[in-house]
Amino acid sequence: MSEGLPLKIAVTGGIGSGKSVVCRVLKAMGYEVFDTDSEARRIMDSDRGIHERLTAEIDPLAVVGGRVDRGRISEVVFASAPKLEALNAIVHGAVRRELEAWFTARSGCATPVFVETAILYQSGLDRLVDRVWDIQAPEDLRVGRVIARNGLSEAAVRARIRAQAFAPARVHPSVTAFANDGVRPLLPQIEQALKSITQNSLI
Repeated sequence: MSEGLPLKIAVTGGIGSGKSVVCRVLKAMGYEVFDTDSEARRIMDSDRGIHERLTAEIDPLAVVGGRVDRGRISEVVFASAPKLEALNAIVHGAVRRELEAWFTARSGCATPVFVETAILYQSGLDRLVDRVWDIQAPEDLRVGRVIARNGLSEAAVRARIRAQAFAPARVHPSVTAFANDGVRPLLPQIEQALKSITQNSLI
């Protein structure tokens, strides 16, 4: 943990895993959570330089009339690994800078702060956090959740799961796994993980 900064914990997991559910619980408990997806959307909407890169590197119709067409971008990048990599390079460098500033603004905070991200390693955010909470769920359950939530086809959901799949060369040294399998409730797992943090801080 960097001197003066709070304990920084990434909450990660693929689409439909339940990481957003965990983060909503954390917010209800009073913890601060940086949502990388929301920040990426804000940056994509407001940064003209990124608009130019999206149309040049992703698709000429990625931005029309000054508005980002997320449906078009999703259609392109989840069908092409190089395009997805390019999108991550365009957006997530800016997100990392915002996150570093967010951490700095919370110097001296006595409680942990959290970062919600689906692509922890691909974005390089694993190097900015002290611990990782990895939310896991069976793939078929994840597919069903996303279909119900977003109305996507099964093929589209599985394509997104494949696109997010990534085997890092170095796994973060401090990972806590959570099972969001519809059998084991999440809240006790969250409470136990938070209790563990408190106990370790007293050692």
